[in-house]
Amino acid sequence: MIIKNSSYAISAVREEQYPTDNLPEIALSGRSNVGKSSLINTLLGRKNLARTSGQPGKTQTLNFYLVNDDFYLVDVPGYGYARVSQKKRQQFGEMIQDYLETRANLQGLIILIDGRHDPTKDDIAMYNYALYLNLPILVVCTKIDKIKKNQRNQVLSALSHKLDLKHDNVEVLTFSSVQKLHVKEVWQWIEQNL
Repeated sequence: MIIKNSSYAISAVREEQYPTDNLPEIALSGRSNVGKSSLINTLLGRKNLARTSGQPGKTQTLNFYLVNDDFYLVDVPGYGYARVSQKKRQQFGEMIQDYLETRANLQGLIILIDGRHDPTKDDIAMYNYALYLNLPILVVCTKIDKIKKNQRNQVLSALSHKLDLKHDNVEVLTFSSVQKLHVKEVWQWIEQNL
């Protein structure tokens, strides 16, 4: 995909704040600090459009990024961050659930999982939830540049032991924002599902 323009459009916590232009949307989900902002910036060829932070739990709203005036990438708040209060976590969960279950414009979900570690309980729960919603799913193993090349196949093997990846609507990729690994393939999946 050729990126002609991209911009931060809006942050929302409830339906009445979502964009109203009926453009298709692809959501990105993952635990706090998994690399959602880095993936967005890498895909869009921008340095700081989506704010990256060394401090997990920074994204606390649904952030909509308009791409080519054609569709949105939607950054969903990270899950599994312990320093956020139980009440706040519940609010995040409800906000994410409302968006994923009711948004007609949603065309697919990219679930980011840190390639250096086994999927967490929260990763597995989000994946199973996406299967239940019957959304097209792209599982992206991030930070793959931090794993030795001869061990990268083990990442995918370990992932398939934890997640049932044998579904028609599921694809899996490794990804590195540092090495720009599989950027083209992520775009191909997005284009297929818009």
